[in-house]
Amino acid sequence: MLGIIGDFHIGERGGEAPKQFLEILKRCELIACTGDLTDPGVLGELEKIAKVKIAKGNMDWAPLPAKEAFVYKGLKIGLIHGSGIHPRGDLARLEEIGREMGVDVLIHGHTHKMDVRKVNGLVLLNPGSATGARSGAGAKGNPSFLTLETEQKGIYIDSYEVNEVVEKRTYRL
Repeated sequence: MLGIIGDFHIGERGGEAPKQFLEILKRCELIACTGDLTDPGVLGELEKIAKVKIAKGNMDWAPLPAKEAFVYKGLKIGLIHGSGIHPRGDLARLEEIGREMGVDVLIHGHTHKMDVRKVNGLVLLNPGSATGARSGAGAKGNPSFLTLETEQKGIYIDSYEVNEVVEKRTYRL
């Protein structure tokens, strides 16, 4: 299973990621992170759980890659933070970036709003904010993240959001 998480903003705008998220991530063999950790310890904690692919967020401190492309269970996956896209989360620009990267799935962040959708055959995934931190363009939300699994019948995405309890929703794309 691939864990998809990001926009922590630890110590700046966000508190801690919910403990329940970390328990689910422990079942993942790989974690894709959209950046904006803001605390150097977060990457180390994620790396204790599984191998991590990461894209540098606009609030990150470390020399991280701006984008990453990798293959997971036969899927070509692109990973970006999403800053520099105006307006934030613009679907046409995200699709363009995904096409430029030659990927089946583009994982992006920056908006802090969880989003799962397919645009002209390209899967676009935004895990939201792991801590529910407010974005630079809006109000504070609920902590959220995604997992991805592939099977013969397609791609399955589970979304997790804390709204007093952890709510799970499954998407088949």
